[in-house]
Amino acid sequence: MMKNNDSFQPVLETERLTLRPLRKSDAGLCSLYSSDWRVASMTTSIPHPNPPGAVEAFIASTHRLDHHEAVWAIDATKGFGTEFVGIMGLRGSGGLGYWIAPFFWNLGIASEAGAAVVDYAFKSGAERVHASHFEDNPASGRVMVKLGMAPNGVILKEMSVARGEVMKMIEYERSNV
Repeated sequence: MMKNNDSFQPVLETERLTLRPLRKSDAGLCSLYSSDWRVASMTTSIPHPNPPGAVEAFIASTHRLDHHEAVWAIDATKGFGTEFVGIMGLRGSGGLGYWIAPFFWNLGIASEAGAAVVDYAFKSGAERVHASHFEDNPASGRVMVKLGMAPNGVILKEMSVARGEVMKMIEYERSNV
């Protein structure tokens, strides 16, 4: 794990991926991929379509020192020859969130990136890491299981901005004990 001089969060390396702070130059691909209905509809916070300037504002917000979430660009240059394939985030409460561009689904990217972030969280003192997925997105639940998480019996109801409705979510967790 290395510290990035331009950010307060570390750069994480895996065999095929580099998890690094978002850059202004990520805005184009981030906007393209997050505007895909298959991505936006499975998150709580991405609107569909993305309003002009929203991605740029999001990227800028991740560099503020008062931002309470570590947000990494998933850079797949090493493994797949492309700089940006998605985002992985870790909230202060140990909440893991992510999305991957559909072209890169089913390649193990979410599991590989997620394992690096979970490891980072526990090395940083987190006692628990948790994540949730919409009930109609079982593929995300399979990623959580690969990360050593298990359903904790909590069913959440969260707003999906893209769908414009409250959806059921299944929560998973893993403790560091």
